[in-house]
Amino acid sequence: MRALVFLATTLFLFSCQPKNNTGQPQVVFKSVNVIPMDQERILENQDVVVSMGKIVAVGGSGQVTYNDDATIVDGTGKYLIPGLAEMHAHVPPIDDMEPMKDVLSLFLAKGITTIRGMLGHPLHLELRKKLESGEVLGPHFYTTGPSFNGNTVKTAEEGAKRVRDQKAAGYDYLKMHPGLVPETFAAITSTANELGIPFVGHVSFDVGIDRAIEAGYSSIDHMDGIVEALVPNIKEIGEEGNGLFAIYSSPLADTSRIPEIIQGLKEKDIWMVPTQSLAERWMFPAEAEEHLSAPEMKYMSQQVLDNWRKTKDGLLADKRYNAEKVRDYIALRRKLIYECQQNGVGILLGSDAPQIFNVPGFSAHHELKYLVDAGLTPFEALQTGTINVADYLNKENAGMIQAGAVSDLVLLDANPLEDITNTQAIEAVMIGETYLPKETIDAMLQKLVKH
Repeated sequence: MRALVFLATTLFLFSCQPKNNTGQPQVVFKSVNVIPMDQERILENQDVVVSMGKIVAVGGSGQVTYNDDATIVDGTGKYLIPGLAEMHAHVPPIDDMEPMKDVLSLFLAKGITTIRGMLGHPLHLELRKKLESGEVLGPHFYTTGPSFNGNTVKTAEEGAKRVRDQKAAGYDYLKMHPGLVPETFAAITSTANELGIPFVGHVSFDVGIDRAIEAGYSSIDHMDGIVEALVPNIKEIGEEGNGLFAIYSSPLADTSRIPEIIQGLKEKDIWMVPTQSLAERWMFPAEAEEHLSAPEMKYMSQQVLDNWRKTKDGLLADKRYNAEKVRDYIALRRKLIYECQQNGVGILLGSDAPQIFNVPGFSAHHELKYLVDAGLTPFEALQTGTINVADYLNKENAGMIQAGAVSDLVLLDANPLEDITNTQAIEAVMIGETYLPKETIDAMLQKLVKH
């Protein structure tokens, strides 16, 4: 197992082994306010002792023991939360690991200690091993394989074989994309269910939400297919008339069917990854510059930013685009998020970064704010990126702060239960045995500036 490392103001790593070899290396968050996430509460003035990738003790300050040579982090007036998860992330699907590492660093610097990559590549499997061994520093990485879509799967036989191949390769999930038809979809999902590999992502237009629910998605991302299912004559409108995620057909939505769809999702234990930030940032009637002027855009290349601007400008210029109706569309999406939360459909944090105006790491915090805007409390929003993800992944000792849990932690300078935007006030991040103080995070980010 890796030795505990403490990262100082530079990126130089040095060992934090006990000076006298009296025990395992430890980090202690002292006199900190803990948000344990087991329920909505704050444990004030706590000492949290971490050793070898685990939380070994949590108790009132001065009431727990730790090594004399432990590394002490002054948490006075600060708040400690579990590390956050981004469940709809994109790691570059290319034959070069260096850009992948840059994206992982952006996530980690913003307190994202777990990600699910949603557009797979064989090199991701190697990257996952390097992350697990500690050779590469970054979030825990759950992989999807290369996309299942109308171009990659033309026949049922191709679909079934692709499932078997990806299962054998070792991917964690199958990524569903648009363009599948009922025949290919049925072959893919039946084979996946037989082999026990979950499938996630989009709902193809010709498949529809009813087939998707019956097939048993693990998670539906972007709320894809749900607004379409509310439009009575959606087949007549067609996929082109529907627009991306039903942006153009949504004025015809009959919201009386929402309870039926929500009930179906709940009964089949299908989780929802709303990626509301796509609607709020890409589709909302505002000029591209509103987001491109944000400080975080300096971590994206100019080419990427130019492409984002072009995509946004193209949407606003589309003759079908109606600003008032798009505002109503975004409000409908917010309603769907709220109804999921209120009726027991699990919600997972995800923002589809990097994507239009969504910078890795930063966008997860925007997504938390959009979830609150949809009606969730700050605590409920935090659940989507912590304990909900642990439940979804069947990780009993993750997503909360208690003895025995993994030491994936974020130290905040302000209370996120009062204002969810306080999740952005990051003082330090800990992932497993590695502690990243603010000075180190700033240095990491400075190396990633593109312009």
